[in-house]
Amino acid sequence: MEMKTTTETARQRLRRQDCALVVIDIQEKLLPPIHTRERLVRNAQLLLRLAQILDLPIVATTQYARGLGGVVPEIASLLPSQAASDKLEFSCFSNHGFSGAIKDCAKNRNTLLLCGMETHICVMQTALGALDAGYLVHVAADAVGSRSEFNWKIGLERMREAGALISSTETIIYELLGGSGTPEFKQMLPYLKQ
Repeated sequence: MEMKTTTETARQRLRRQDCALVVIDIQEKLLPPIHTRERLVRNAQLLLRLAQILDLPIVATTQYARGLGGVVPEIASLLPSQAASDKLEFSCFSNHGFSGAIKDCAKNRNTLLLCGMETHICVMQTALGALDAGYLVHVAADAVGSRSEFNWKIGLERMREAGALISSTETIIYELLGGSGTPEFKQMLPYLKQ
């Protein structure tokens, strides 16, 4: 398979039928020290609402939930009924439960939208695993976080260098909605105005 250049990948528009959302480790004991955590939670909620409206597959993970707690309630309330895949590995793609879940729910999807934490650890290693597995990867920079701004920036830089596209929550939302005259846009609009 021929690898696309970053420019070619960046030119490729997001299409809802190609995308799945991955929500990584937004957990009770991990969230409090995260730099700009309120922004991360708000934007992850927006991406989850978009995924619901556009019927995008959603896969969520936790990192050692027994010790670090479950997904925070404001995110968990927007997740589909199946439980988050719990893992000990930092890369979601190194976990068999996650790999099975993404294959099952994201059949015929080639693009993963990533949000969660921490940017320089689990998000970055998941992005690298997704790229190795042949997915296009879009990271919502304002829906991922680390305990320090420095590590957030380092994680984003590494993912960009590896071939992931660094984007924003609004860019992803408006690109997938495509226009303002649709029922989906009207459903999403109240959340965008908050």
